[in-house]
Amino acid sequence: MLYFLIVVAVALLAYAAVLVSYVRRGRKIPPQAYLVLALLNGLILAAVLAWAIARR
Repeated sequence: MLYFLIVVAVALLAYAAVLVSYVRRGRKIPPQAYLVLALLNGLILAAVLAWAIARR
C-alpha cells in the first residue's frame, strides 16, 4: 500500500513539473489538466486514508 502511495505521489510531482514547463513556455494550461490534478490528489487522499485505517 505504501508503494502505491509513493508511485502516485511521484506521478503527481511529474505531472506538476509538466504543467510548470507549460507555464514557463508561455502556454495556457488546458482545462482538463485541473481535472487530472484533482484526480491524482484524490487518489493520494484515498490511499492515505486507507493506509491509516489499515494500520489501526
